[in-house]
Amino acid sequence: MPGVPGLPEGGRRLHRHGGLLSLRVGIVTTGHDVADARLHRTVAALRRAGCEVHVRGLSATGGGAQPAGKLRRGLRALLWPWQARCDVLLTIDPDTALSAWLSSTVLRRRWVADVHEDYRELLRDRAWVPGPLLAVLRGAVSVLNSIITRADLVLVADDHVPPRHARRRFVMRNVPDVTLLPPMPAGSTSVAAVGSARAPRAVYIGDNRTTRGLRDMVEAVAATVDDPMAWRLDLVGPVATSDRDWLDERLARPDARLVTWHDRQPPTEAWRIAAGADVGLCLLADTPAFRDAMPSKVYEYLAMGMPTVATPLPRVRELIEGTGAGVIVDGVPAVVEALRAYARDAAHRQALIANARAAGEELRERPSPYDEAAGLIAGLAAY
Repeated sequence: MPGVPGLPEGGRRLHRHGGLLSLRVGIVTTGHDVADARLHRTVAALRRAGCEVHVRGLSATGGGAQPAGKLRRGLRALLWPWQARCDVLLTIDPDTALSAWLSSTVLRRRWVADVHEDYRELLRDRAWVPGPLLAVLRGAVSVLNSIITRADLVLVADDHVPPRHARRRFVMRNVPDVTLLPPMPAGSTSVAAVGSARAPRAVYIGDNRTTRGLRDMVEAVAATVDDPMAWRLDLVGPVATSDRDWLDERLARPDARLVTWHDRQPPTEAWRIAAGADVGLCLLADTPAFRDAMPSKVYEYLAMGMPTVATPLPRVRELIEGTGAGVIVDGVPAVVEALRAYARDAAHRQALIANARAAGEELRERPSPYDEAAGLIAGLAAY
């Protein structure tokens, strides 16, 4: 694609695509699957802003690079930013920070860092990190966060996500991009009276591991198996290696026969599976990485008019209790009781649904932070 002058001296060079000048954005991720929902939302917004977008990342479902060991990931972190042919490089993972900064300086292009999580605190949640190595790795992430502050634009998923200070920092919250969601279902999706042929159904979309509520979700649904209104559960997303043997063994037992694991799916397929579910589950543990978080799945459940059963993380509690769009629970017995109450108490159920739909309609009317971030990225060509 031939380059053409698009700006005064010192600006970026834009590229002609279909008769129009477009900014080429190259997205590199060494640790995220290309089916990652935040990545999809970012790409969609950049395309709406007129950018040409190319993504290089991992794919656990075929096509693209396959997940590899730590050494191969390290090599990718060093090489992939240099290999990206773009006007603006967007990186997601902290291990690419040094190479992204150096390559963008040498190649005279802009660099955007999108920081999805507080990776320094997230290390505490990883079983593969031995205790003696934890301090070393946390220190390394702090150094990489310092390098990230040199990016032309830093996007963070929430206020508390580091780096707290950067040259230009924008909070691109994990709210739904309604253009990527199905329309909110018309009318009520409530279960019928006890004895109906349709069992109530819960859904979870996201990474599956113990600290994200995997075991609690399975045990809670299994506990309802002999109820007149036994619950079904659809788990959509990859399972952590440390939990995979447990899940395989647990799903082989009779009381877990109504639990289905769908592995990782593209966002559109994930929401096709979730369509018609009665409640969304978000049972994150109170870990340092999650304590201040506002999981995007809660917003997405509400945007689909789906009540949420969630653990009492402070911000999740504030949203759910403030809208009345779900139930806050702590522990498996409380989850079981919340599911049973939803199935047997029609007035309670209808109130939750009405509140979730009202909250979801309000969410769908809000401006998209992804479009605002895409505008900032497109604007990097101007200086």
